Amino acid sequence: MTGLKLGKGGDRIETEKHGDSDFSLLARGDGSEVIFQTIKQGKMFYVHPAEEAETMEFFYILEGECIYKNDDENITLKQSDYFYVQHLQESVFFSALTDMKILWYTTQPAFHLLSHRIVKLTSVVKQVEEKDNYTYQHSCRVQEYSFKIARMLKLSKDRLEDLYLATVFHDVGKINIPEEILNKSGRLTEEEFDIIKRHSYDGYVMVKDLYYTNISHIILQHHERLDGSGYPYGIKEDDIMLEAKIIGIADTFDAMTSDRPYRKGLDPTIAMAELKRLSGIHYDSHLVDLFEKALILDGILKK
Repeated sequence: MTGLKLGKGGDRIETEKHGDSDFSLLARGDGSEVIFQTIKQGKMFYVHPAEEAETMEFFYILEGECIYKNDDENITLKQSDYFYVQHLQESVFFSALTDMKILWYTTQPAFHLLSHRIVKLTSVVKQVEEKDNYTYQHSCRVQEYSFKIARMLKLSKDRLEDLYLATVFHDVGKINIPEEILNKSGRLTEEEFDIIKRHSYDGYVMVKDLYYTNISHIILQHHERLDGSGYPYGIKEDDIMLEAKIIGIADTFDAMTSDRPYRKGLDPTIAMAELKRLSGIHYDSHLVDLFEKALILDGILKK
C-alpha cells in the first residue's frame, strides 16, 4: 500500500556502533527519525540540548534499567518507563544499571552524527582491547570520572561529544607498545617508559585523519601538565586544552586507585589527597575541586 512501510525482524536502514552502544536507524521521514539503541551495563550516557530549540526527543525503555543523576537525587527508570526532552537548557546524565534497549524518536535528524566516523576508530580500539584488556576497563572508568567533572562544569554539547570520544580513545596509541612492556609485572626501565610515553603522539596520529581536530589534540595532550613536566611536548597551563586537563585528572585518579600486577590500588581518599597535593602544579585546581565534589556527591568519597 502506498505510504506504508513494513519492517520485519532485524530490518534496519543503517546501523552504527558508537563506543559500547549500537544505533540502528529504523525509520526516517519529514526530518524525524526513529532509532533503536543498545547500551551496555555500567555505561554513562547523556542527552544534550538540541541545536534547534523546538527539537523534541523521546526515549522509551524497551528493556533494562538506568538511573537519572542530578545534583539533588537519583531516579531509577525501568522497562516501559520513558523520558523526553524539549527546550532542554543543559545536558542530562544517566547510568545504565543493566544492559538496555531504548527506542529513540527525534523530530530532527540525528543518525548522521553517528554514521561514517566511528567505525574506523572502533576497529582500532578493539585491537588495543585484544592486546591489553586493562586499557579497555581503564578507558571506561576514565570516561566515567571525566563526565563527573563535565557534569559539574555544564559543558556544551560539542565539548561533551569531544570529551566522550577522547576518553574512549585516549590510550589507542598503546597499540604500538610491545606486549612485554605493556603487560610487564615489574617496574619499567627508563627506556621502557620512554616507549610508553609515545602512545599520546601515536594516538594523535592514528585519530587525526579519522575525526576532526579537537579529539586528536585532546588525545595528544592528556599527559601534559600545568608546570610543563608532562609529555610529549611539555606545554603549560592555558596551552593545554580543557578536555585534556579533565582526562589528565581522571586518568591519574584511576591509575592510582586501580590494582596492577605490581601493586595494590590506593584508597580513593589517598588518591584524592595526592591530586590535591599536585593541584595547581600538575592539575588545574578548579577541576580538582569539582572532581572532589562530584566524588562526594556520588558517595565515592566522604565529606
